[in-house]
Amino acid sequence: MKAGDATMKTKAHMQSFLFILPQLVGFLVFGIYPIVWVLIHAFYDYDGLQRIFTGLDNLTRVFLRDADYWHSLVNTLILSGGKLVVELPLALVLALILNTSLRGRSFFRAMFFMPNIISSAIIGLVFYFMFATFEGIVNNGLLAAGLIQTPVDWFANKWTAMSILGLSSIWQNFGINMLFFLAGLLGIPKELYECSEIDGAGRWKQFIHITIPMLGPVMQVVCMMAIIGSMKVTDLVLVLTNGQPAGGTEVVMTYIFKKFFNYGGMDNLPQVGYTCALGLVTSVILGIITVFYLRMTKNMSTID
Repeated sequence: MKAGDATMKTKAHMQSFLFILPQLVGFLVFGIYPIVWVLIHAFYDYDGLQRIFTGLDNLTRVFLRDADYWHSLVNTLILSGGKLVVELPLALVLALILNTSLRGRSFFRAMFFMPNIISSAIIGLVFYFMFATFEGIVNNGLLAAGLIQTPVDWFANKWTAMSILGLSSIWQNFGINMLFFLAGLLGIPKELYECSEIDGAGRWKQFIHITIPMLGPVMQVVCMMAIIGSMKVTDLVLVLTNGQPAGGTEVVMTYIFKKFFNYGGMDNLPQVGYTCALGLVTSVILGIITVFYLRMTKNMSTID
């Protein structure tokens, strides 16, 4: 009987291992291996053909001799901060509106979420043609209204181009954040609002003293995901501005992408080793930002 129990237990262990084996292999191949590969090659001069150990030379180049990288990092912070200031409050307000007994709210929820499932490349093309200098929808509308006399080249100026990038990113992502906020709102007990009404609290006091504190854990996660996602934006920038004008809208991930694939003939050969160093530095910066954010918002993760 004991031998049979041992055999059954062994079979159960084998079945459990086989169930997690595909995920484990995928995690090792597509998760751990690329990280280790990048960490190793960050210390080599590697162009895809020859590999020469250079020690800390790549990291020294990042910090001391590559002003374009830090310029792209500043652009990333500006774009992320600017769009999140609009995107998150907009998502919260829409979630509050759609949490009421509004007629057709299911339709609006689906419509607001729809841009999130559209490819970033398609969104980039849509906004590019909307703001095109000639025959663009925006310019044609402004000309018809008499607000401008000649077509505006929106992508010739850094700040207008950055604004269009932010606008397109907001349009793509506010819907998913709205659903996260809406899920948090649906989890707030209605009894809290009913009791506050008996005590004479108005809607504004209910929002400040009930809604915001109860949404704290959800807001912390949503904001963190939005910050990290904004810092990693790539394809939307490549399609919409490609870093133009004169690198004015280049962000960190597009800069690394172009270095790695020698996109646009930036260099004679791909700088794989140096790109790994750029990726390593960027990962550390993202980690620092995440840890700093979590420490600053640690009180939001608990509900008193």
